[in-house]
Amino acid sequence: MRDTAPPPARAAILLPWDRQAAHAGGHNRTAEARLAEAVGLAASIGLVVVYEKTFPLRAIAPATLFGKGQVEAAGAALRQAGVDVAVVDATLTPVQQRNLERAWDTKVIDRTGLILDIFGERARTREGALQVELAHLEYQRSRLVRSWTHLERQRGGFGFLGGPGETQIETDRRLIGERIVRLKAELEDVRRTRGLHRGARRRVPYPVVALVGYTNAGKSTLFNALTGAAVTAENQLFATLDPTMRGLVLPSGREIILSDTVGFISDLPTELVAAFRATLEEVAEADLLLHVRDISHPDTEAQARDVRAVLDRMAQEGTLDEDWPRRTLDVLNKADLAGGVAQVVQGEGVAVSALTGEGLPRLLAAIDSRLAAFREVCDLELPVTDGAGIAWVYNHGEVLGREDDERHVRLRVRLSPEDRARFAAR
Repeated sequence: MRDTAPPPARAAILLPWDRQAAHAGGHNRTAEARLAEAVGLAASIGLVVVYEKTFPLRAIAPATLFGKGQVEAAGAALRQAGVDVAVVDATLTPVQQRNLERAWDTKVIDRTGLILDIFGERARTREGALQVELAHLEYQRSRLVRSWTHLERQRGGFGFLGGPGETQIETDRRLIGERIVRLKAELEDVRRTRGLHRGARRRVPYPVVALVGYTNAGKSTLFNALTGAAVTAENQLFATLDPTMRGLVLPSGREIILSDTVGFISDLPTELVAAFRATLEEVAEADLLLHVRDISHPDTEAQARDVRAVLDRMAQEGTLDEDWPRRTLDVLNKADLAGGVAQVVQGEGVAVSALTGEGLPRLLAAIDSRLAAFREVCDLELPVTDGAGIAWVYNHGEVLGREDDERHVRLRVRLSPEDRARFAAR
């Protein structure tokens, strides 16, 4: 049988670049790096990029974002390249998107729309699918201002379908609003279930260590290398969307739970920040954050700032506690692309290569040390008849020493402040 699958869409990547605004915002990225990232985003969803160009902005045109001459030049280039979709690596207003589609006679999407499409294709779990649909609808609701013919028709109604004279755009907006309400209710149920799971984990004495970092920094590869799991790890942006957790035994014998999470990106759509709150809650509940960085990337410092900015925003919203920097360890990944671990200036971080395994023993030791630093060393004395109490201490703490006599068991143990309070209450 002949293959009838349609050919991949031909895409153009257009970067409107305001250098002064970029530096004022503290990004300090080059236009070349930003354009390369946009090309990677498009390629990760199967688009074939046939044209890419940076357009310096002297002033922002409210109607089209680009200047008049730039719109005309881009239109000619797009027609010559035969593109099916033009991706503008910026946030477009609905009016700007509509005007550019008219001027270029092709489909136009902005950075937010592209990222939403990627998330929609990659989500696998029910939670992920719900979150992506919610983000899509929140984004699409703001787009219902286009003067399309089918949105201008008026219709009668029977009350439950809309009042007399309700336009199609009002109907669409109302239906989207109703669906958003239902999705938020379903997501709240999912969050409640995840909260129960987290509560169960807290009753088990396993600290949670979460991997965070910029997309394609190698988090999933590191997760697989440490746990022996087979989480999808590809050299593409947003290969991981749904959180995954595995158990891991540290050199001291302490057991932990390692969590792989979605990667961050600069200018993350606000719709996704809100919709993926449940996924980010895994980060908020973690005892230790491993900030995985691609140390070989030319924009590694700017990427690190973007990740910290998202975490700061979570702290400001109350989703994350404000002392998260104290419990964060930088993991400088892809050291093999930077000449090896010995060539990386490590500072307070740990240089590793998740691909080759170099530096992983030192990383495990650093995780062990950081988790131990969060615990208090205390001396406990229990009756020898209190077998349940002795077992509780062994299950919840790290026993450093033990002395037994005929009546008592004396333990030197390292406990978290919470477990020490629980023991005192007991």
